[in-house]
Amino acid sequence: MRVLAAVDKFRGTATAAQVASAIGHACWEMGVDCVEAPIADGGEGTLDALGGPNRTTRVTDPLGQPVEAQWRLAGDTAVIEMARASGLSLVGGAKKNNVIAASTIGTGQLIDTALNDGAKRIIVCVGGSATVDGGLGAIRAIGTPARLRGTEFIVACDVRALFADAARLFGAQKGATPVQIEFLSGRLEQLQQSYLRDYGIDVSLLIGGGAAGGLAGGLGALGASLVPGFDVVADEVGLHEQIAQCDLIITGEGYLDNESFDGKVVGGVQQLAQQFNKPVVVICGGADVDAQQRIDSFSLIANFGEAESFSQPLMCIEKAATAIVARFN
Repeated sequence: MRVLAAVDKFRGTATAAQVASAIGHACWEMGVDCVEAPIADGGEGTLDALGGPNRTTRVTDPLGQPVEAQWRLAGDTAVIEMARASGLSLVGGAKKNNVIAASTIGTGQLIDTALNDGAKRIIVCVGGSATVDGGLGAIRAIGTPARLRGTEFIVACDVRALFADAARLFGAQKGATPVQIEFLSGRLEQLQQSYLRDYGIDVSLLIGGGAAGGLAGGLGALGASLVPGFDVVADEVGLHEQIAQCDLIITGEGYLDNESFDGKVVGGVQQLAQQFNKPVVVICGGADVDAQQRIDSFSLIANFGEAESFSQPLMCIEKAATAIVARFN
């Protein structure tokens, strides 16, 4: 029997690599082969899923302070995770964020550095941002945007939101008040017109253009292709082939709800498993009842209790994997 551990992170609890390793260890203890495949959806953790950082550049964080941002350059392919340069965690969370002033300039500086270092293919992973600047800071930080025309420029999106909806959908979680959300929405609408005038691209039509406070749409104005983040990661790591060669797929994330099936890892893995007629089970911390009807699942909290699930998550994940594999082996 061969198991594939194609899992997302358990946010704030365990990285995708740690979750995959726990499942792998359970399989090893049972004498079962396991392929560990940490996956992400374009948000935080995508850089690690695509090989991890191997470069560090000092850039400007969302509120104007210097930050050492890690990114990746392998061959002529650069992978940039915008949260490393323009993330909400860099400013101490929503309560400490100044969402009106927050800028994606640092992400643009990383793109500019990648171009200077010879990248011909640039993947920007968006998610976890502190910003609702429509990508204007990033655009201004790219010295010669025309150079992007000679590259394969991809934005890995973790949501399907439209550009003008970014503030209304995500502003509050970045610390914006209702009044600020209205201001930011108006600013995005003005930028929309500006991008159409300056670049000939109507960013209002781009699915996912509202990702990272409109950064995705701003980069789309420069010619980037906006692609679901899960699809980008699946292609880069050869997930289709891995699923085809396995007998059981175990996926996972911290909390299972209906959003888990909309461009996220769990839903993406389930769809691929169904294409190959392979069984798939999700290990999750907790779960909505409705979501549990959509996929075979194993809830840590339901089986081990909340205290143990949060204090010893990897041990619980390993126990869950043991129970799942025993059921199919």
